[in-house]
Amino acid sequence: MPRWLRTNALAIAMLGAFLVFLVLQSVFGWQTHNEELTEFGAAPLSWPAYLTTGHFAEAVFENWESEFLQMGGYVLLTAYLVQRGSAESKPLDQTDRPEDDERRATAQSPWPVRAGGLPLVIYRNSLSLALLLIFAGSFVGHLLGGAAAYNQEQALQSGAPPIGVWQFLGTSDFWFQSMQNWQSEFLAVGALILLSIVLRQHASPESKPVTVEHASTGA
Repeated sequence: MPRWLRTNALAIAMLGAFLVFLVLQSVFGWQTHNEELTEFGAAPLSWPAYLTTGHFAEAVFENWESEFLQMGGYVLLTAYLVQRGSAESKPLDQTDRPEDDERRATAQSPWPVRAGGLPLVIYRNSLSLALLLIFAGSFVGHLLGGAAAYNQEQALQSGAPPIGVWQFLGTSDFWFQSMQNWQSEFLAVGALILLSIVLRQHASPESKPVTVEHASTGA
């Protein structure tokens, strides 16, 4: 295996799986949407045309929204909260790690650390900020795609006039879509936090070492 592939295999595997499943989602979503259109006497769409519809945008962004909310919230919460015995928690009595102290910066440290001031403040929180900004963008994408899909569905079913994006934001339909994803994401993370107290996966950094006692907190 080439060195570049071996040293980037985890990211390549995750992003490769993402692309495969996104394409498959679009194909099955296209078939489902065309079945709905045919049922109401509307002309079916081509696959490229389907990719521009609210039906596709809503399905994609409502899932991205929940994933990045969960990840951003998780990264932020683990900076302040702990769980005794969990591999997903920092040690119980730890605040910042020694390596988080900018006074320990070296010539190889990232430039915001060496610059100090506002760049350092932003950089110290940049991971959670980036994840939550992607969540915000996905939330907007879900809202816009959802409004378009809702209006098309209403037009097909009853000929009702379209509603605006802000009106769709106030519908139970939008928030039902969001909450059914949000709750499942936080359940999955909560399960990982608790299960990692007593269960192990050898060689994984998400697990404590196999021989470590259950009460040991952190990896």
